[in-house]
Amino acid sequence: MSRTPLTIRLCGPRGFCAGVDRAIQIVVLALKKYGAPVYVRHEIVHNRYVVEGLEALGAIFVEELDEIPAEHHAQPVIFSAHGVAKSVPADAEARNLFYLDATCPLVSKVHKQAMRHERLGRHVVLIGHRGHPEVIGTMGQLPPGAVTLVETVADVDAFEPADPTALGFVTQTTLSVDDTADVIARLHAKFPLITAPAAESICYATTNRQDAVKQAAPGCDLFVVVGAPNSSNSKRLVEVALKAGARKSILLQRAHEIDWDEIGDIGLLGLSAGASAPEVVVAEIIDAFKARFDATIELAETVQETENFLVNRELRDVELTPADMAFVNGAR
Repeated sequence: MSRTPLTIRLCGPRGFCAGVDRAIQIVVLALKKYGAPVYVRHEIVHNRYVVEGLEALGAIFVEELDEIPAEHHAQPVIFSAHGVAKSVPADAEARNLFYLDATCPLVSKVHKQAMRHERLGRHVVLIGHRGHPEVIGTMGQLPPGAVTLVETVADVDAFEPADPTALGFVTQTTLSVDDTADVIARLHAKFPLITAPAAESICYATTNRQDAVKQAAPGCDLFVVVGAPNSSNSKRLVEVALKAGARKSILLQRAHEIDWDEIGDIGLLGLSAGASAPEVVVAEIIDAFKARFDATIELAETVQETENFLVNRELRDVELTPADMAFVNGAR
């Protein structure tokens, strides 16, 4: 029986960014150097496949430091790539815990931008999603009341600061570039003296993945984004695909989630992956479509990424084997 032809328009870049790659390396290196268990506060990145793989190696994920048993206080605890409030390392020190910070350097840059605004006497406006770990971490760099969170243009309209001439803004790194531009434009219109950060807050990987999806989405019957439902950058890719012209867009964690009856007959499939989604899951989803369609791959690449972030000094004396690197890159 002949199968329906399908073109899979595969975005590049997609999947792991340098910050995610670094965070996973930190957990693997810590396990090699210090042995299991290694504790990780919060999901190291927002992807269950990655988390479960690290658990199999001996990582234990906790939400708060008081979950770490006293007999394991000599073992390292790692802070996730999303960043943490200043109170978290202070709490770790108070408990005599040895910690390693896997905060993405680009998130750390936003922390520094926010602190600079505050140091120069500006009230900080943070554009981001309420409750996201990165937002909690960024707001936690400054004293209570020093930061106002806005999510939408309507939030800007409702914001009435004590001194509209002394404001500075920063953004969460994983937002929609276009939606954030609208919020920033409204901030500038309402508060002409507001100060922008010294450098772009939305990270290169977020921007690059959204640009690739914008190029690939027009004409797609379906656009699949590989990523977790709690991954901000992955959910933004779904939104970007719809705005750019895809007829439908969905978020998938694994191939078994595909509802073939709902998908029906399609001729052009767009495919990308959030910055915390491993390439092995992308391949798994491609294979699932190839099993049902006469599929061909069409690459939609906008730029090649070469960024690389160094791991913590404490871990640089540990070497990763080819098998370790395969695991870090999502192949297990």
